[in-house]
Amino acid sequence: MENKQSGQKDISPAEAVLLGALSPGVNGPTWTTLKTTFLMLGLSLAVMLGLAFSSSDSALTLHVIFLVLITASLFLLLSWFLSQTGLVSVEHQMQEMGLAPKDSISKKDT
Repeated sequence: MENKQSGQKDISPAEAVLLGALSPGVNGPTWTTLKTTFLMLGLSLAVMLGLAFSSSDSALTLHVIFLVLITASLFLLLSWFLSQTGLVSVEHQMQEMGLAPKDSISKKDT
């Protein structure tokens, strides 16, 4: 039990995100990074929308509104998909890729 907890502490968040990008499933740190990225995208689009309204250019405003709708729908669909499938642990992803320490593999086989 203690070996599993110490193994979890050895993995940095950057390594966990990299594992989440390369292996099947989504882990917690990867989902947190995605939410932060969508938040920053939303803030930049909000600033762009404010600038588009202040420029009084209707074509520019429509384009930015369209970008906001695409971003919102992508985030909502991704959240719905992850609520249906669930998150995967980093250790499980490491085992899928064959990066898990030999001790944890042998304990689960017995």
